[in-house]
Amino acid sequence: MSGKKSLEIRCNCCGRQLKTENGMLLEDAFEGGKEWGYFSRKDLEVHSFVLCEDCCDRIAGSFVIPVQVSKKREVM
Repeated sequence: MSGKKSLEIRCNCCGRQLKTENGMLLEDAFEGGKEWGYFSRKDLEVHSFVLCEDCCDRIAGSFVIPVQVSKKREVM
């Protein structure tokens, strides 16, 4: 048994475990985060979540105003 802790990332929506190998995520996911401020009911709380691509697509597909999509020309 190695001393390396395995990385486990789950989609907060469907609960599916995302694919990882040797501590590296092998599929892309949406990572959301929000530091709530004084004008909210969650004053000074920090929320974060992960969505798999399928859940992200399903949720974004239900928006009244569609998600704005643009293409990148190069990857840094």
